[in-house]
Amino acid sequence: MSEGLRERKKRQTRQRITEVATGLFVERGFEQVTIAEVAAAAEVSVNTVYNYFQAKEDLVLPPEEASPQRLADMVRQRRPGESAAHAIVRCLRDEARRRDRKLGLTRGFGRVFDMMRGSPTLTARLEALGQEMTGALAAVLAEETGAAPDDLLPRVIAYQLGCMHSLVYAEIGKRVAAGEVLPAGR
Repeated sequence: MSEGLRERKKRQTRQRITEVATGLFVERGFEQVTIAEVAAAAEVSVNTVYNYFQAKEDLVLPPEEASPQRLADMVRQRRPGESAAHAIVRCLRDEARRRDRKLGLTRGFGRVFDMMRGSPTLTARLEALGQEMTGALAAVLAEETGAAPDDLLPRVIAYQLGCMHSLVYAEIGKRVAAGEVLPAGR
């Protein structure tokens, strides 16, 4: 089914707002830019920005890309007999081969990554997102293994896998920010 005119215009408006906001955030810093400034630069109303994005942070970390269910979904969708760790590593490798936006393997991400690291608000949002991902993964692991509610093992494993995911993301960000061109499939 093809995209209708209304859906295309909405997608284009959302994309324009995101691109304008990202440019302003990279140029001036996340905390120094207001939603009103983003709206004016994107030539939309403040209400329009909020119709597309519930919070300012969503302009940088949209919920559909920065999902708390990310790791849990990788594990839920794994191949029969595949371990949770292998499923996550396989998914990350696949994303790296595709140069997926979720890993920051896009043009200009180095500057965006630097901006994110320089923002206390976005750093806190990333930390909270990591905790939510780990919690959701722990719940899936506990459910799959029939672990008791007070069993620490699913949380320990989820934490280790969450740390690995975070390390991959941070390493890619640092390398891209340093100007290193990462080969596909690495």
